[in-house]
Amino acid sequence: MQREGKALWAGLAENPRKSTRQGWGAQGSLKDSSSTDVVVHAGKALSLFYQCGQAYKTDPISLAQEGKAAWAPSIEGISAHAKVDEETGELFFFNYSKNKPYCHYGVVDQEDQLQHYQAVELPGARLPHDMALSKQHVVLCDFPLFWDPVLLNKGIHATRFFNKLPSRFAVLPRAGGEVRWFEASPAYCLHFLNCWEEGEDLVLDGYRQLNPMPSSTHPAAPDAPKGHERMMVYLDMFAMQPRLHRWRFNLATGTTTEQSLDPERTLEFGTFNPLFLGKPYRFVYSALSKPGWFLFIGVLKTDLVTGETWSYFFGEDRYGSEAPFCARPGGDLTEDLGYLVTIVSDLKTNMSECVVLDAQRIQDGPIVRLKLPERVPSGTHSVWAPSHLLAGAQSQSASKLKSNM
Repeated sequence: MQREGKALWAGLAENPRKSTRQGWGAQGSLKDSSSTDVVVHAGKALSLFYQCGQAYKTDPISLAQEGKAAWAPSIEGISAHAKVDEETGELFFFNYSKNKPYCHYGVVDQEDQLQHYQAVELPGARLPHDMALSKQHVVLCDFPLFWDPVLLNKGIHATRFFNKLPSRFAVLPRAGGEVRWFEASPAYCLHFLNCWEEGEDLVLDGYRQLNPMPSSTHPAAPDAPKGHERMMVYLDMFAMQPRLHRWRFNLATGTTTEQSLDPERTLEFGTFNPLFLGKPYRFVYSALSKPGWFLFIGVLKTDLVTGETWSYFFGEDRYGSEAPFCARPGGDLTEDLGYLVTIVSDLKTNMSECVVLDAQRIQDGPIVRLKLPERVPSGTHSVWAPSHLLAGAQSQSASKLKSNM
């Protein structure tokens, strides 16, 4: 871009025809910025793109770039929010596009080999953002918020919420196989939390938006530069109003029941103890957003059994990232025995620090504040990788260091 003196790819809100080079992703004209989230699998960090891209591998110790994941589909790529099961070492992913069958699902084993890849047919081009994983099943989604098909035929990517259509959830075995569809009330969910089997039910938690297509004149809409109102309103959690929510899919009857777990608070970008992935769990750690801005001002811990909550705020003009859970080494299986880790940027001092909270008492504030050498731009997703997921990378980095001595 610097050499050319201009942008080579159109932005998300621009006309795709502005791209001067072939693009990537579900839209087809965007640069694969590989900047949505990171997962650690088979000893490598994979950076992913929410509109689907080529999973890029990085040594998580040295940060050396190692090219593209060989198993990633060459045409459709993979979406952000692939899931890694720390117990089995497997990675589960999905992708979506404007071409039939519009969605795929895949499984990669602990040795970084593709084990399964199948189509999950949708009625048309959709905009899923996340998936969920239990011990026996995987859940994909078909929400009624997607590109208007009439305008899409004219090359216009205009998102619409079709509130007469139901939300649909695809449930299939983790190893792949027959897809079963469950319907629920019209909505959109950007991020899911945990998913588990409970008797005949498959239970799914996430953040259901009360207002998936907010108007730029919505009372909660932020002040925005002229011409950018619609773009900015989609960055404001208080305009979209995500709420902690639970869906129950009865695998015997095919029916769905729903429950709001916190009907009043605007919450999103949640984490939980990954050792409880696919199991019944109790505690969720959600990001608290700044009204009118795409910024996180604190963390809220929710006890899903009692409804009790605890919070910690980063401070004035201090904004953090998502706060992944780190289980205490050598600890027992007490679910909240561990730490929350977040990167907090202070706009007054122009500095950033790694902040560690005791997950059992987040209201007491940091137990560690580690000053970083540079200010990190305020971001959203983050990941904590336990040492056993880095074992391969550590041994490889040590070998490279020894060979260079």
